[in-house]
Amino acid sequence: MEFPRKLTEVDLPEAFVNVKAYMKELPAPPLNPATREPVKPEDLAPLFPEGLIRDEATLEPEVPVPTPVLDVLSAWRPTPLFYASELKKALDTPAHIFYKYEGVSPTGSHKPNTAVVQAYYAAQEGRKRLTTETGAGQWGSALSFAGAQFGLEVKVYMVRVSYEQKPGRKALIQAFGANVVPSPSPDTPVGKKYLEENPEHPGSLGIAISEAVYDAANREDTAYSLGSVLDSVLLHQTVIGQEAKAQLAKLGVYPDVVIGCVGGGSNFAGLSFPFVIDRLKGEREARFIAVEPEACPSLTKGEYRYDYGDTAGLTPLLLMHTLGHDFVPPPIHAGGLRYHGMAPLVSKLVKDGVIEARAYPQREVFEAAVLFAKTEGILPAPESAHAVKAAVDEALKAKEEGAERVILFNLSGHGFFDYSAYLDFFGGKM
Repeated sequence: MEFPRKLTEVDLPEAFVNVKAYMKELPAPPLNPATREPVKPEDLAPLFPEGLIRDEATLEPEVPVPTPVLDVLSAWRPTPLFYASELKKALDTPAHIFYKYEGVSPTGSHKPNTAVVQAYYAAQEGRKRLTTETGAGQWGSALSFAGAQFGLEVKVYMVRVSYEQKPGRKALIQAFGANVVPSPSPDTPVGKKYLEENPEHPGSLGIAISEAVYDAANREDTAYSLGSVLDSVLLHQTVIGQEAKAQLAKLGVYPDVVIGCVGGGSNFAGLSFPFVIDRLKGEREARFIAVEPEACPSLTKGEYRYDYGDTAGLTPLLLMHTLGHDFVPPPIHAGGLRYHGMAPLVSKLVKDGVIEARAYPQREVFEAAVLFAKTEGILPAPESAHAVKAAVDEALKAKEEGAERVILFNLSGHGFFDYSAYLDFFGGKM
């Protein structure tokens, strides 16, 4: 079969699709950390705008995308679906490899898909300010961009090791008018505590979340925004998979394997959940592979239990795969995957056997990323390179089996702000 290298000609989805509407058993609800009772909407109101709380709780199959959000997203969506013909040749595989490229967004990743929604909801409610954490900087820059679209002030707590590794991301955050500080920071009691214990603390997403939550909880004009993990965030990202389905349908193709990297789970869910829905409805069969780093293996080595979403224990308790909320991951370059837990929806689907989990060491991931850059001409973000590695392995497996299967993966962001990671790889420092 012959396929065009690039396809974009589909409509921007006007509704998000909700995997919860099709699950036989939903994940157990978040618990209030004080009462250990299920969280009520009013418990979340100090932190989140009403629209986000509504999206978090809904069981409706579809949720309309607000028109002002569509207007912003339409500047770069639909994103292209590429046929990896040159990678296929290099691997000499009968597999057909497609990738959805989210690096064309204003900030170079999939993160604005939910950031724009969250900023819109906050502005509609009259909030003036947003706080958030960021690992590698993709989410921080996305929320900074979204805040600028709706006239909101944004403060970003960036994990210290990434703050130092990725000056380009800091510059982008500041270019959109936001304030970015390294976490742990002296700006909150949470950050001060960790700095007193270790002035050179590398930080973690859990600590940065604690700081952002504390900041938002102590100002009435401020909402907290989270870039992954929450049901609502995964819902917003389903524009990715809906577009991919429509693009593949134009080619008469349906994937046998769907792949994405996972830190908190948002980009993986965004691509896979529209296809997972087909499987849950009994209409189509596909395999789903969630790929994480061996250095932070929440799905492959974590426990499935209730845990805090942050380090200081300020968030609700979530039933998820977790390495423990006090886990401080090594300073690997895939900063967006350095999270101790996993989205409850992804965790539940892994537990139910719908999704497979896989972990890779850092050097193997970068080897796959360099092969991809040489063949397809795009330098992947270190996070996205985990999906590239799994796609390569699946293509080689298809070669061994002589199988003409269809592989789809999410290239969730480019690596143009990650040169230091690639320099370490080429210099043998990884």
